[in-house]
Amino acid sequence: MKTITPKQGQIKQDWILIDAEGQTLGRISTKIATLLRGKHKPNFAPNIDTGDFVIVVNADKVKLTGNKELQKTYKRYSGYPGGLKEVSFLRMKQEKPESIVTKSVKGMLPKNALGRKLLTKLKVYCGSEHPHSAQRPVALS
Repeated sequence: MKTITPKQGQIKQDWILIDAEGQTLGRISTKIATLLRGKHKPNFAPNIDTGDFVIVVNADKVKLTGNKELQKTYKRYSGYPGGLKEVSFLRMKQEKPESIVTKSVKGMLPKNALGRKLLTKLKVYCGSEHPHSAQRPVALS
């Protein structure tokens, strides 16, 4: 058997709409990462972008299990002494709820140029409205 690599003209990229209201963050993030990479398609190749565009609405209504809402923190480090910043999940949910889903999906993508390219195909919005209705996204249940 020969391994067939999909060519640029053979790759069909769809637009998928996901409603995150009441969904668990980790479970929805793995589904989004799978769709972005294209692992759900028969012509998947790990070194080529075969995935779909994903629109996530109601990102502010995503939930966590257990006590993670109170205990989870997001950390970033500037590289300087005393430059460690910590933000709690509840504060992040108030200030930038889109980044909760984005950071979760980013951690599940490859850490290379392809992963950065895939992340640009993720569109996350707080409310139920999005500006991508012209692309006719298919709602995923």
